[in-house]
Amino acid sequence: MIVGRQNEIALLNQRLNSSSSEFVIVYGRRRVGKTFLIKSLFKEKFTFQLTGVAQATFKDQLANFNMAMRKQYPNEIETNANSWMEAFWQISQVAEKSKQKKKVIFIDELPWFDTARSRFIQALEHFWNSWASSRNDILLIVCGSAASWMINSLINNRGGLHNRITQKLIIEPFTLRECEEFLISKKIALDKYQVIQLYMVLGGIPFYWNEIKKGLSATQNIDQLCFQPNGFLVGEFNNLFKSLFAKAERHETVVAALAKKGKGLTREEISIETKLPTGGSFTHLLQELEESGFIRRYTPFGKLERNSLYQLSDFFSLFHTKFIKGQKKFDKNHWKKMVDNPKQKAWSGYAYEQVCLAHTEQIKKALGISGVGTEESAWKSTQSKDGAQIDLVIDRRDGVINLCEMKFSTGTFTIDKKYDTELRNKITSFGTETRTKKALFLTMITTYGLTENTYSLNVQSDLKMDVLFESV
Repeated sequence: MIVGRQNEIALLNQRLNSSSSEFVIVYGRRRVGKTFLIKSLFKEKFTFQLTGVAQATFKDQLANFNMAMRKQYPNEIETNANSWMEAFWQISQVAEKSKQKKKVIFIDELPWFDTARSRFIQALEHFWNSWASSRNDILLIVCGSAASWMINSLINNRGGLHNRITQKLIIEPFTLRECEEFLISKKIALDKYQVIQLYMVLGGIPFYWNEIKKGLSATQNIDQLCFQPNGFLVGEFNNLFKSLFAKAERHETVVAALAKKGKGLTREEISIETKLPTGGSFTHLLQELEESGFIRRYTPFGKLERNSLYQLSDFFSLFHTKFIKGQKKFDKNHWKKMVDNPKQKAWSGYAYEQVCLAHTEQIKKALGISGVGTEESAWKSTQSKDGAQIDLVIDRRDGVINLCEMKFSTGTFTIDKKYDTELRNKITSFGTETRTKKALFLTMITTYGLTENTYSLNVQSDLKMDVLFESV
């Protein structure tokens, strides 16, 4: 059963039923469920399908193609292809003999085929331009986790594939609601607080959520996945980056640097922290991480784009860097013992902020401003002594700015006198330094809501974690 993905399914079915040939590219972070979606949706409708081999040579990739062709069409093709030009010609031959109304050709992990001197892209260009595009019955779907390669080699192609893509489809991580639905489909009963605890570790990656065990709490599941010798996610981080990037250690270095600075670093600060020289290759490295969904770039409120900050946005990468990396001794109860540990508390607060930032559309819906034009950003004071900062600023076109504070707690959150003073100073500093004429609404997004007292009356919107599970 496919959970969620309604928009993606609708778009793919639209291309399947169109009256012309379609060239669809599907990309997104590794393990996000791209292949599962395509194979589950089309099932027996494939005319031909092929999956690339990681870090294989041109010779091995071509052998992989020949084996796939022999397996799917044992009596159709008599000779092996010796080049990609010949391989795509064979695909066209079996497609022409197919009686399917729409011939669905699926090539998975496409970037892996583009090995040195293979001329794979040139053959793909020729296949589409000289044969497929002139027909009305071809649905070519290509898929890849190396988002930067997919964008640069296909979407932004300046050669024979320029403007040939008819549909690009980014597969995003699951939302909290989709993760909850996924657990329900597996008959796993966890409340919203437990689901959020898991999301702060796993993000919305379905491949990871599939390993959640029935009858175990979030804490128990995290221990089993991350802190046992054979834990499913113990070696995931290294495999994840090596499968996506050449010289993956450079990407891991950037991720490690950003994990230390929760609020983000500028391009220059990343270069200093990692000792990687700025230049074209550094720009490309950051682009690869951003387009693959590991980091996000944002411009602080009131700043220019050149002041943009980069922030680690991949939940598992953050958790791995903070708690799994460097573990020399495994303890099956490690995470249970971390409860109330200061390091765990600090991480929980930051991770919950990231959960909220990943669900800004749900927050806007809860505020009743889904139809209002907005810009989301963060803000940090350059004048106040305490370095006041606000992690989510929702700047609305209706004359209001929501200043959002996110707090993770095991029960209702209490604003005391000290924190009330801190909040007042933040709002005052923001208004003074930005010189905004808009109304400033203090918005609290907590797990279980606020304890009612004198100080909670100053909060304009008190949102609980439930709002993050809403559909949008």
